[in-house]
Amino acid sequence: MPVTYQHILEQAYDAFNNRDADAVLQLMAENVHWPNGWEGGYVEGKDAVKAYWLRQWKAINPTVKPTSYKETGPNLVEVHVHQVVKDLDGNLLSDGFVKHVYQFENGLISKMEISNT
Repeated sequence: MPVTYQHILEQAYDAFNNRDADAVLQLMAENVHWPNGWEGGYVEGKDAVKAYWLRQWKAINPTVKPTSYKETGPNLVEVHVHQVVKDLDGNLLSDGFVKHVYQFENGLISKMEISNT
């Protein structure tokens, strides 16, 4: 049975929520284009994504839980996500829903965009 994009993304969200950056990075293309939803802008490449996440996790505690997946075009998947962000003491900073749109190349995540739902 072929691995679906949804399965790849489920693995990515689980690994992110478990703070296993290396497991998520294995699912990405080397030159991945990734949004810096915390500081703004974008980061390019796996090393930059990892550095961004490690910085982020030292300051805040985000959790992202997918609520739905939809293939919207060739190699494109839209994911509606419940996002909860707490500070390191467990105080709630934000609780809401966002949309993540992923692009795949050769079975790997090559790009992600974030928008409000």
